[in-house]
Amino acid sequence: MKLYGYWRSTAAYRVRIALFLKEIEFDSISVHLVNNGGEQHLPDYSQLNPTHLVPTLVDGDFHLNQSLAIIDYLESSYKGASLYPSCLKARAKVQALALDIACEIHPLNNLRVQQYLANQLAVDNIAKQQWVEHWMSKGFAAIEAQLQQSAGAFCFADQVTVADICLVAQVYNAHRFNVDMSAFPTINRIVAHCNTLPAFIQALPENQPDAQ
Repeated sequence: MKLYGYWRSTAAYRVRIALFLKEIEFDSISVHLVNNGGEQHLPDYSQLNPTHLVPTLVDGDFHLNQSLAIIDYLESSYKGASLYPSCLKARAKVQALALDIACEIHPLNNLRVQQYLANQLAVDNIAKQQWVEHWMSKGFAAIEAQLQQSAGAFCFADQVTVADICLVAQVYNAHRFNVDMSAFPTINRIVAHCNTLPAFIQALPENQPDAQ
């Protein structure tokens, strides 16, 4: 199995956590999102993933993009720790929270949005920072409210799920952008606990071979 990603990619970070939690061996292949104009735009990679995004998972002759689709594929295809509750309604709640993070918060601060704001719209660094802080804080406020109803040691009771995977990766991104997280104690508690677990430590961006 091969995972094409970038050490600081939030989406690739999610998949790494899942792979380590399920103890699936894989080769990590770096796609540098900045060097050479962005290696995700090179012909070989764009043929593999026409969205010009990371990550991409290759499992034999099968390849797949989109981090949550990859995680669902791993959950369905490989043994190891389950990343979803067994209860149908709890599973749906976990999926909804994961999507709140991956689809509502993350896309507004990823690299290509940042580049468009700066290069096409001539938004300066101060305004870009305000953009990131506004959308992350708004999103995290909604997550914090939900977690006050569902959280135990993790986002949903005491089982690590895909919701924790998405939350940890997004909070790492928030710290990278110097977003004030002091208003979100439940989020901070869960993330701190997750980051004591071996799989989460192994998946940390700074622990990847291409980290710079």
